[in-house]
Amino acid sequence: MTKKEIVKTISEEIGLTQLKTKEIVQKTFDAIVETLVEDHRIELRNFGVFEVKKRAARKARNPRTGEKVSVPEKFVVTFKPGKEMEARVRELERRANEEREARERAEAEAKAAEMNGSLGHTAPAPPPPTPTPSEQTSYE
Repeated sequence: MTKKEIVKTISEEIGLTQLKTKEIVQKTFDAIVETLVEDHRIELRNFGVFEVKKRAARKARNPRTGEKVSVPEKFVVTFKPGKEMEARVRELERRANEEREARERAEAEAKAAEMNGSLGHTAPAPPPPTPTPSEQTSYE
């Protein structure tokens, strides 16, 4: 989703113009960045925590040439989701796993049916009905 799509969604929900909504969204993002620069941390309840951390210098390898390179230390922004977001993402993951398992079961059943059909197997015929005593004939 892009910022433009966020603005459009919010403006439709609250009835403001997209121009005014864009200004509010941009001011919100600016406030988050400014707080990170000044305080190195911003906590948004029920959303998560953004934090500025220092990544240590390290040795790395250029994947094209294989040459070893030195990467200097730098500041990076990290994000730790809040409990509510974490729970909703876990629910998304649980549903995706259920859908994958259902798809795998259907594929396995289809493959088994195909194997039975290609081998000339059909469902077993039901046993013939047993005659009732009135239908039985005696040869006396």
